[in-house]
Amino acid sequence: MNHFLKSVIDWMMDKEEAMAKQCAVPMKEIEYQITKVQEQKTKVQTQYDDAMGELDDVLKRLEKIKNAEILRCENKEK
Repeated sequence: MNHFLKSVIDWMMDKEEAMAKQCAVPMKEIEYQITKVQEQKTKVQTQYDDAMGELDDVLKRLEKIKNAEILRCENKEK
């Protein structure tokens, strides 16, 4: 699915670039699109940062559980 979407976006950008070369795209439209893409990029970056933070927390908890189990098992063997 990602490959399909990338292909469609590439095709659209090629068409828009061709139109811009013919001065058929208003500058305000291009500026608007740039602003929207920048906003979306910021949103995606924030979601990524949040997800990575949550995964880091899960990893820390798992390491803590692992270490507790190692200590418990070592004490049982003695």
